[in-house]
Amino acid sequence: MIHFPTFRSLSAAMLHLVYPKLCASCNRELPAGHNCFCLKCQLKLHPSDMYRSVENEFTNRFWGRVPLQTGAAMYYFTRKSPIQKALHQLKYKNQPEIGILIGRAFAKQLLTNPVFQSIDAIVPVPLHPKKEKLRGYNQSTQIANGLSEVLGKPVLPTALQRMAFTKTQTSKKRTDRFQNMQTVFVAPKPNILCNKHLLLVDDILTTGATLETCAQTLLDIPGVKVSMATIAIAML
Repeated sequence: MIHFPTFRSLSAAMLHLVYPKLCASCNRELPAGHNCFCLKCQLKLHPSDMYRSVENEFTNRFWGRVPLQTGAAMYYFTRKSPIQKALHQLKYKNQPEIGILIGRAFAKQLLTNPVFQSIDAIVPVPLHPKKEKLRGYNQSTQIANGLSEVLGKPVLPTALQRMAFTKTQTSKKRTDRFQNMQTVFVAPKPNILCNKHLLLVDDILTTGATLETCAQTLLDIPGVKVSMATIAIAML
């Protein structure tokens, strides 16, 4: 039997010719079937299997600080790695589509964990409005949108708001970061979050100060449970 290509497959092929998908790290054209990274970059990645376990290296970072339902990062973050380059392009090179693509891929992994399946909504870590206006978008919201497409859960981009314009946290120690984040986040409409299991999303877990402060704000709302997901986790 001869199988003729469908209209959808022909349309996708034509679209790929006009707008080829590019690797999120090196910008090479992606072969068919590759969603985020080319084969060369995939070989340099350090994927995590944290999504398989309720308790893991990710949740251990918050032990005694935040009562998480579960948490996971997709990759380990290493200097000059494809994931560092991809996140840099997402945040600073006006490529918001990278967040959506990686979010979709990560969500397919999270779907295999019943705890992640039980979430009610996705909450991105917010940027201050001034910073978001400068960047044009919130990278965490882009990741959340990609997760939402596969998990089938709504994104609540305004569930949390950042009230202070903080400088970059990259060079600060954890204690300094946490002090810098105090009273930064608020939940302006807590009633709509009551009794929900929320997935808190950010691009990278380093010391965890930002995620911890966001989670504590959400956990102050009656009945709220929190899980977390990041694209990368820094190795301590």
